[in-house]
This record gives sequence, structure tokens and C-alpha cells, in this order.
Amino acid sequence: MEKIDSQIQEIINGMPPIGLDEMESIRLMNRLDTKFVTTKRHLIELLGMLQGKYYSQDIHSIRICPYRTTYFDTDDHAQYMQHHNKKGHRTKVRVRTYLVDGDVTFLEVKGKNNHGRTKKKRIRIDSLERAQETEGVCELVHRKTGFQFKSMHPVVQNLFDRITLVNMSKTERLTIDFNIRFHNFETGLDADSDQLVIVELKRDGNVFSPVTNLLRDLHIHPTGFSKCCIGMCWTDPDLRQNNFKAKIRRLKKINNA
Repeated sequence: MEKIDSQIQEIINGMPPIGLDEMESIRLMNRLDTKFVTTKRHLIELLGMLQGKYYSQDIHSIRICPYRTTYFDTDDHAQYMQHHNKKGHRTKVRVRTYLVDGDVTFLEVKGKNNHGRTKKKRIRIDSLERAQETEGVCELVHRKTGFQFKSMHPVVQNLFDRITLVNMSKTERLTIDFNIRFHNFETGLDADSDQLVIVELKRDGNVFSPVTNLLRDLHIHPTGFSKCCIGMCWTDPDLRQNNFKAKIRRLKKINNA
């Protein structure tokens, strides 16, 4: 794993940098997301093909940034079941910490409608532990989800490394997540996915993207994949997961590659 990660780092370092100030103009808080699931071996190929087509986000000379995300849900896992049951309108409540540049933390509410458009609202907070105490958090959660934040609790947490790329036209972001680890607060179980890579294309509408044809050439096709839901399934065998079984089987196959 260390050798492959070193190769990834070397390729990313060879891309032109883009800083946070420039990234502010392409936040894409209301967007279309397309996800792709692949392996580290294919990631090496893809990154080589992206040379000259993308900038690489650079934060104080750091190109691969660690993230920690904690997802909240109700006692009956209402938000998980929205996704499991393929509801067109669904939401997620999470606390995300960017483990670089001073460990910046946000409470975020993500919503997805039946047209596939994702909207995200967030409030900066001091820490995960103080989320409920932050002004505006409970109101935001209730307004966007219909749930009372005080009736929700942490269910699953993931840690992962992320590469963020921006096309030369600065009309899209491409995030690449790998080294994903899960912890379930309810069962106490942990899991990690050594070879799994999740590529997510984020853009404002179906504008041309230079990466789509390259992914097709590598036989990497769009697929739905929720780190929250898969993490919950993988660490809670008693959870209802019929509609995620195929993805869990594929994840295990990737991990054994």
C-alpha cells in the first residue's frame, strides 16, 4: 500500500497547484454529482491520463488531505432507510473535519432530489462534541430534514484521504477518496478498505467534463455509492441492507484484488 500511495503522491505533485482562494469560486454547493468506484491500480492509470488537464488543490504544500466525517441518524435509522429504500428526496446530517489547516469543522446537511441534484448547507462549528451548542445548527437540521437534531446521534464515522482536482476551465471539481476506514458507534465494529477508490465528479449541470471519456476508456462506469450507508452496512450485520448487498460484494472483491 505504501508504494502505491507514494506513486499517487508523486503524480499529484506533478500537477499545477490551485489554492483555496481560487477554489472559492467553484464551491458547487448546488450541483450534479456522479460517482465512480475503482481500485488504486486504476487510479494510477487515471491520474497519469489527467496530467495537463487538471489542477491539484494545494493547502500549505499538502496535496492529499485527510478528512474525518461523522454521520448522525435517528434511533430507527430514518435517513439510512431513505437511501436504502431509494427515496428520490433524501438527506444526510454529518459533521466533517478537514484534518489540515487547523482542523476546520462543519455541520453539514446534504440533500438530494429526484433529479439527482445535490444541495449542501453547512455551519462552521468548534468541534463534533459541541455541534448541538452552535447557534443555528438545530434550526438548519430541522428545516432541511424535518428531524430534530437533539433526537439524532452519531452512527458511523469514516476517515479517508482526499485528492481534489479542478479542470482547466474551472467549471468542475473531481474528488478522489481512498484509504477509507469506518467505525460504527452502535456496534463498536471497525472496517477498512485498502484498495477502494471513490471518484466523484461535481459540476453545475451536464457540462462537458474531460474525465468522463477517460474513465470510460478504463471501463470505470458511473455507480451510486454512499460512504455513510456502505460503512453502516459493513460494520452492522444486523442492519437491513438488501439493496446494498451487490455493492458490499463488489467492495469485498475490490479489497481482495
